[in-house]
Amino acid sequence: MGNATAICSDKTGTLTTNRMTVVQAYVGDVHHRVIPDPSQINPRTLDLLVHAIAINSAYTSKILPPDVEGGLAKQVGNKTECGLLGFVLDLQQDYAPVREHIPEERLYKVYTFNSVRKSMSTVIKLPDGSFRLYSKGASEIMLKKCSFIQDANGEPRIFRPRDRDEMVKQVIEPMACEGLRTICIAYRDLPCNPEPDWENEAEIVTELTCITVVGIEDPVRPEVPEAIRKCQRAGITVRMVTGDNINTARAIAAKCGIIHPGDDFICLEGKDFNRRIRNEKGEIEQERIDKIWPKLRVLARSSPTDKHTLVKGIIDSSIIEQRQVVAVTGDGTNDGPALKKADVGFAMGIAGTDVAKEASDIILTDDNFSSIVKAVMWGRNVYDSISKFLQFQLTVNIVAVIVAFTGACITQDSPLKAVQMLWVNLIMDTFASLALATEPPTEALLLRKPYGRNNPLISLTMMKNILGHGVYQLVIIFTLLFIGERMFNIDSGRNAPLHAPPSEHYTIIFNTFVLMQLFNEINARKIHGERNVFDGIFSNPIFCSIVLGTFAVQIVIVQWGGKPFSCAPLNIEQWLWCLFVGVGELLWGQVIATVPTERLPCLKEAGLGLEPGEEEGEELAEDEEEIDCAERELRRGQILWFRGLNRIQTQMEVVSTFKRSGSFQGAVRRRSSVLSQLHDVNTISTPSHVALSTATANTSPAPGNASGESIP
Repeated sequence: MGNATAICSDKTGTLTTNRMTVVQAYVGDVHHRVIPDPSQINPRTLDLLVHAIAINSAYTSKILPPDVEGGLAKQVGNKTECGLLGFVLDLQQDYAPVREHIPEERLYKVYTFNSVRKSMSTVIKLPDGSFRLYSKGASEIMLKKCSFIQDANGEPRIFRPRDRDEMVKQVIEPMACEGLRTICIAYRDLPCNPEPDWENEAEIVTELTCITVVGIEDPVRPEVPEAIRKCQRAGITVRMVTGDNINTARAIAAKCGIIHPGDDFICLEGKDFNRRIRNEKGEIEQERIDKIWPKLRVLARSSPTDKHTLVKGIIDSSIIEQRQVVAVTGDGTNDGPALKKADVGFAMGIAGTDVAKEASDIILTDDNFSSIVKAVMWGRNVYDSISKFLQFQLTVNIVAVIVAFTGACITQDSPLKAVQMLWVNLIMDTFASLALATEPPTEALLLRKPYGRNNPLISLTMMKNILGHGVYQLVIIFTLLFIGERMFNIDSGRNAPLHAPPSEHYTIIFNTFVLMQLFNEINARKIHGERNVFDGIFSNPIFCSIVLGTFAVQIVIVQWGGKPFSCAPLNIEQWLWCLFVGVGELLWGQVIATVPTERLPCLKEAGLGLEPGEEEGEELAEDEEEIDCAERELRRGQILWFRGLNRIQTQMEVVSTFKRSGSFQGAVRRRSSVLSQLHDVNTISTPSHVALSTATANTSPAPGNASGESIP
């Protein structure tokens, strides 16, 4: 998650509060901008409205009293249905008696909600034996199925296509532009003789009578705009994928800050998205997706398949340098494929289904987008902690190995003894990992761009630090090794007898080496070339404790370690010189930070590549077309090779079968055919490949070809 470059987020419950409330309604030929008074609605229309909402909803959806006095009522079950039930209560009606009169087991037929048709319908049997269908769903879809509409007198009147277009223009689009989800509620009376074919849903849910169109608001979470702003500042593109109307989705995206006035980003509906990414045969083409997703910010009226297609298209971009690390949020069962395909899948802990949770990598216990920002921050912190530890450890490794090997070759004795190396390893591994991996995450981690999918773990800046500090330490160690005895006016430790007591000379080398590592551990806290290596150091008491504790143990080892640690006690002057050289690591770190990374051609030639934003990215972009062409040629060659391999295996199996059956003449003819095939295949593959495939065919015969039949 620390390297995520794109987030495809749901709207409901993630960007919004998932507390639906009806705030506008079109009923009785009147567009009410606020919840109307019951007296303003015809009694027959009001009765139909209450029954349509109460019956055509899951009976598990209900409104409960608030937990605390003066609080908001609790919504249990489907939030959209709870919003409609709340609308009934706002109209000073009660849905409970309706459900008691018509319990769930008396429902004649239920067409459950489907993400494709985006509607739900329920059939009940009336006392006279006829049937009544109640239906609700997305307004622009439901209105196409309506042939009538309730007028101000509560009577159905003809609802023509031009009436529908006028309602869309005058009612639905204004609601959607205000960020409201529009739901159409309708009904239809069906005869009992002959009884309709209930399996033919398309014929049943048609010629409906529209009762009302309501606008449901799902307010944006107050913390979401700031969270999205942090993501965008951190180089992460946020896209909203929702089943809402395009106007509603665009309005919510603007409120969240996903799109801004004057942007050249695009918002598409699912049908337009599919039209743009598919060829004349209806097949999805990656090249077409690559032209759309960089500018796409909102995908409305999308199905779960559209969501999976978008995620897959972004991840599998044909331009390797543009391949994204994609995170996806989802709560429904149908979101499973997209969550599984994503690099990081986020499921909702409260509203999410078990299927979504199983398919995801992380579960948001509060269903809140701001928690994703925390995941980004912690992910980057983990990534940086690994990089800090590697930067420190590789520096110690390089210096320790070179000193031990070179010293042993030149002086016949390593300046760093076995027990001393064990202590150095303890500092390098256990203590350093604890110190550098316990840095707490900060908001500063969100001020830089993500690493992306293709960048190396050890960046050029880290390599510069490793080599720079390694050179400093090696120069100091070898200076002390060869002229240290003259500098301090002490006996030389080189070429000492086998069982000679510990020398001050080699003790100074050991002590200086350890102190340089301690101060370089402070340098290793920063991996992006920052100058202030002490920034936030006191907010990590573990780091401070480990550094000070290691220094205290080093004093004990040097002054009182004696022969077990091959150390001779040092005086104050010698200690001060060791400290001076150790502190020099901090000063040398400032010198290294001053050297521009791009001015070091030796690092570029090492095959490490360049960091984001450097000039090599432009060169790669220029060669992109040639790379794609070469990749296509490679794939074509692979296909030819596998075809040839398959034919060789088939022919060799035929040969083996005829040999076992004793048909010598047939075998000779088949063998001639095999040799001919080998000659043909040899034009597209190397001799070693042919030999390998032949051996494979002889040792692993394909099942099912044991007969003597000719193979096409």
